[in-house]
Amino acid sequence: MQAKGIQMTLFEYFQDAECFSLKEAVACVEQVKEVKEPSIRARIYEGIEKGLFSRVAKGVYTVTKEQDGEEVTCMLVQGNGRDLSFLKDNSIDAIITDHAYDLKKSLKGGNRDFAAYECFQYTQEDFDEKYRVLKKGCFLVEFMPEENGENYEYLYQMKKMAKEAGLEYYAKVAWKKGNFVANTGRKSKNTEEIAFFTKGKARNLRPDAKKDKAELGVSHYMSGARGMLPTVFDIEPPGKNFRIHQAEKPVELLQQILGFVTEEKEWVLDQFAGSFSLGEAALSSERNAICIEINEEYFEKGKERILSTKSRSR
Repeated sequence: MQAKGIQMTLFEYFQDAECFSLKEAVACVEQVKEVKEPSIRARIYEGIEKGLFSRVAKGVYTVTKEQDGEEVTCMLVQGNGRDLSFLKDNSIDAIITDHAYDLKKSLKGGNRDFAAYECFQYTQEDFDEKYRVLKKGCFLVEFMPEENGENYEYLYQMKKMAKEAGLEYYAKVAWKKGNFVANTGRKSKNTEEIAFFTKGKARNLRPDAKKDKAELGVSHYMSGARGMLPTVFDIEPPGKNFRIHQAEKPVELLQQILGFVTEEKEWVLDQFAGSFSLGEAALSSERNAICIEINEEYFEKGKERILSTKSRSR
């Protein structure tokens, strides 16, 4: 077994078990192939603060938060968020992400103008992979730039690729960035679009008040998010002096979205974590998260942020 094989074996084991000791890791790997303990120890170390923060493999870390006898986990992966090959089919309860879209005019003067990573445009394969890892009926939430003369064709293509992958369009909600206004382009703007898709028909998250009245004492649910989505999310973005990433989303916004599309203890994926604000939102909302970030600087800052979130929750 090569080093990568050991890492992926441990990764899959940890994803199910949330945390593990060196002894358990050795037992796990030995089920596949006999490997000496030092080889495994080289890829694992007990983390910060009594092992609640652990390095699972190279570029794979975890923080486990315990509150009221319950545990939730945020897994941090340093790597390419477009590569989801390590995730099993139908394993994720929601994907909430904001990709580094390659739209030069849309970025000019905006909060991605000095991005320290390679921008790109989605392909059909990206949406096929999102569909593969999502559970049936679960939500994909994509942040998109406000539509303009340069990007409207790409935004249309994104929706078309999502449909080709088998995802159903659910709704679109604007994020109004408080009083912030960008005076670039043809008009002033202070919004981004948030597109909601589902894998097939949306699962039953929305309370059914009529059936609850008809059958007292029993909770009933119907297809859809956990409530009517708002016309707009009106939340200030993080201040320039306090943010980690140029395109950072406010934790409050992500908490609200999590509340609409997930339930406690479920797993949410952010393929392009950036500031790791989704990881913080997930831990504080009793959700599990997998956050992937390719940039080493942002990844290291993200680790600090998630550790701080865990410490504050005690």
